[in-house]
Amino acid sequence: MTGPSSRDISEQQGAARAGQSDGLRGAVRRLWRAGGTGAGEREPAEPEIAPRPEAAAGAQPADGPAQAVADRSQISPDMQVPRLLRQAAAWSWRLLLTGLLIYLAFRFAVYLRLVVLPFIGALLFAALLEPLAAWLRRRGAGALLSTWCCFLLALLVIAGAITLVATQISADYPTLFNETQRTANEVQRSLAGAPFHLNKTRLSKLSNEALNYISQHKSVVAGTVLTTGKYALEFLAGVILTLFISFFMIKDGDVIWGFVSKAARGDARRRVHNAGVAAWQALAHYIRGTTVVAAIHALFIGLALWLLGVPLLVPFIVLIFIAAFVPIIGILVVGALAILVTLATKGWVAAVILLGVFVLENQIESHLLQPLVVGRMIKLHPLAIILALAVGGIVAGIPGAIIAIPFVAVIVYAWPALRDDTPDG
Repeated sequence: MTGPSSRDISEQQGAARAGQSDGLRGAVRRLWRAGGTGAGEREPAEPEIAPRPEAAAGAQPADGPAQAVADRSQISPDMQVPRLLRQAAAWSWRLLLTGLLIYLAFRFAVYLRLVVLPFIGALLFAALLEPLAAWLRRRGAGALLSTWCCFLLALLVIAGAITLVATQISADYPTLFNETQRTANEVQRSLAGAPFHLNKTRLSKLSNEALNYISQHKSVVAGTVLTTGKYALEFLAGVILTLFISFFMIKDGDVIWGFVSKAARGDARRRVHNAGVAAWQALAHYIRGTTVVAAIHALFIGLALWLLGVPLLVPFIVLIFIAAFVPIIGILVVGALAILVTLATKGWVAAVILLGVFVLENQIESHLLQPLVVGRMIKLHPLAIILALAVGGIVAGIPGAIIAIPFVAVIVYAWPALRDDTPDG
């Protein structure tokens, strides 16, 4: 065979030089365009060039490094970050913003506590009385008449309880005073013996020191009295505002919620309305379950007080019933007061027995009554109820513990209705 002629060789070399120059010009043009455009802009696509025979045969293209540099220059900085890190950063700033908004809302609610707390109390009170009002409406009573009947009945019950408490306190006060004085003398005789050896002289000295401390810190005592008076006025104003709001909640609750839900438009209005109805049902179920728990507490602890012969039986039953609406903490406070009265009137044996009853009742409430009775009515898991109580108490103290469970129940019931896109009917 004859080899290629000199003319063929020269043509192949010229074609190779032309391909190299085209490749270099294309690379320089792409680099120029990448530098002239923004990082987030996409440059226009280059027209595709048919592969050369050398590329088809597996040869390395002449402009490979320049093409790789141009491709990397077209990638935005965000795309160079790993996907998991980008998602974590996106979630992080959104969570921080949400936490900031929640904190600001909480601070705003604390600033307006004289309005926020009565409003929450009115919601709970209206949820307690609303079933009776609905029953009266189904029997033909109007909205105003049914509301007045429920309201007057509740006020009569509250006034009757206050009257019974005041009557028994006035009746049992002499007995309580005499038994307390007798117990104090016994305690004084016990302290005078071993191992304390606190005789009357030392006790008188201690009492005189306490009086001298109070006289030297009159400003502190006066400030405490003024602060207590301020809180008493705030409490009275809160009670009046609670009764006022709850009256209109019972009477015009549907009308008020219909007006509020009109702020949404289209299908969102329907979902907001359904979410409000679900939230109100959850709140009503919670208040009914808590009332059952309070009645159980008042029954069993009242029975223990009656068997021990502790005075002020009716006041303690009423206090225990009210304290049950403050989960766990309320029973402990009222229990401490009852144990002190029992110790002063019936001795340490009866006080220890009553302490055991309260500890048992506290455990029953935490692990049985709250999870099963309240949790079954509002269909929350017992762990969710216990965690809600803990978080509410840590964040906002006693008010937080009171509203923690209804707040969680409202969210759990309202959120699915708010996300439901299925049209009614």
